[in-house]
Amino acid sequence: MKRTGILNADLSAALCRLGHGDVVLVADCGMPAPAGVPVIDLALVHGVPRFEQVLGALLGEIVVDRCVAAQEARGTVVEGWLNERFADIEYIEHCDLKQLAGAARVFVRTGEATAFANAALVCGVSF
Repeated sequence: MKRTGILNADLSAALCRLGHGDVVLVADCGMPAPAGVPVIDLALVHGVPRFEQVLGALLGEIVVDRCVAAQEARGTVVEGWLNERFADIEYIEHCDLKQLAGAARVFVRTGEATAFANAALVCGVSF
């Protein structure tokens, strides 16, 4: 039994398989999951778990080179959540973020019900 970190077995296993440049898409409960991308569905009810909670847990486990989010998130609470954790965020159109999701190694669905609470985390290396 794991003592700390992410306890969800499917999510933990997916994170262990990530490599440099791989993308993890952290999504609100409304973001459509792309065909062919493994989905780890953590959503229980609206708001549980929150985007911020899942993002924080993921950042405790993986190395992230950069974060990509929807341009539409600018000026919203989502931008504040991302700015708390990333010095530099790349913003692209929401439709382009959906396309990027199709290249993700894993899609993590949260219970977040805040519009545009989605982020693509591009993995780095620890050395």
